[in-house]
Amino acid sequence: MPMNFHDPEQRSMYTGRKADISWEQLMNEEVNVKGVQAADIGCGGGIYSQALVRLGAASVIGVDFSMAMLEAAAVQCAAHPEIRFQQGKAWETGLGDESVELILERALIHHLSPEELSGAFQEAYRILKEDGTLVVQDRTPDDCLLEGSRHHLRGYWFERFPRLSDKEVSRRYRSEQVGRALASAGFTEIRELKLWELRRAYLHFSDYCDDIRRRTGRSILHELTDEELVTLTRYMQDMTGYQDGEPVEERDRWTVWIAGKH
Repeated sequence: MPMNFHDPEQRSMYTGRKADISWEQLMNEEVNVKGVQAADIGCGGGIYSQALVRLGAASVIGVDFSMAMLEAAAVQCAAHPEIRFQQGKAWETGLGDESVELILERALIHHLSPEELSGAFQEAYRILKEDGTLVVQDRTPDDCLLEGSRHHLRGYWFERFPRLSDKEVSRRYRSEQVGRALASAGFTEIRELKLWELRRAYLHFSDYCDDIRRRTGRSILHELTDEELVTLTRYMQDMTGYQDGEPVEERDRWTVWIAGKH
């Protein structure tokens, strides 16, 4: 069944890791983060709120619709007084007009209907200051359905369970759809980049398999039963040749849209 983001038992599903250096490098190269007031909309467990602070943001407000997620994020970010959290929706954040200079919406838009997507971008435009920047990061259908490999393990999920492909494609926006929605909301100078981001490095392949069986940070795996997850981990091991004690790096390809308010 689909993941319930409001379930207190799921509160830690999107915590416990650090944003990869490849993500931080892209942000440093493409966006002005130092000294800005930022909003992390759809912040989940606050992983990228912390990353924005490490990159030099003066303050970050994390917004999420799940109070359970926000409670976990507050614990994870307790050492960062620059970060605060509030409950809100992507299209109704509760933030003031022109109140931030940078907005991050990472791994958010695939959870939104077309109407909510339009509303979220209109809301981002409203709360951004003039000359502010919106960064949207998500996977397109093309990103999701890349073949599996030793570094792109996610590809094997859809090979082994084709019904996940239908689910994944149905909730992902094509690049041109995102671009049109951004332009319709008033954004200009829209750029699109690709990013191979290291999700996590595991000391042992067996640790990765444990994460898969727990569905950690992977909402789509709630579509599979516990027994199917065991089948999936065995399939990936057969396809890659990984030994249980062998280290593994899990990478995913993302599309990043950067848009300005001018």
